[in-house]
Amino acid sequence: MRQPGTVPDASRLADQAAIAEILALHCRGVDRADEVALKACYWPDATTAYGADPAPAHAFCEQLVIGLQAFAQTHHVVSNVLFDFADDGDRAKVESTLVAFHYRTGVDDEGDSEMTYLGRYLDRFEKRGHVWKIAHREPVMSWSQNASATHDPANPALAQLRRAGRYPDDPVYE
Repeated sequence: MRQPGTVPDASRLADQAAIAEILALHCRGVDRADEVALKACYWPDATTAYGADPAPAHAFCEQLVIGLQAFAQTHHVVSNVLFDFADDGDRAKVESTLVAFHYRTGVDDEGDSEMTYLGRYLDRFEKRGHVWKIAHREPVMSWSQNASATHDPANPALAQLRRAGRYPDDPVYE
């Protein structure tokens, strides 16, 4: 690990930007339930550890898109990204802070609910050729909270805004 605060060279900054793009694309893939975007973030042989045992990442992406059907919307935000590049420059451990919001409409005549998840992603990235992707991802939970929803879609200040949607109905795909 390099000395914290050391100015990285241009190639290292380019690597960090490529990794940051994958982190952001993964958030979009989850929030839009876009399987193609999600799979683009992982190498074909990548694994995830969302359960007790590592599982193939591409199969996880397929199941995640199905699981997202339980939520009307999700919103994922990553921040505080730290990079630890291996000496060969083609591997990196990347830690990012995650805040994820999940909006669920009434089930069995219950009101809408909001679930907030706070944690981190511990990722192992690999650069193959000139492309960075996730080789392994493990989420680590700090805590979560559940509450009745406070969303007010008729609020005059927000009523004219376009609404987010899932793939392919979100405005980003126009």
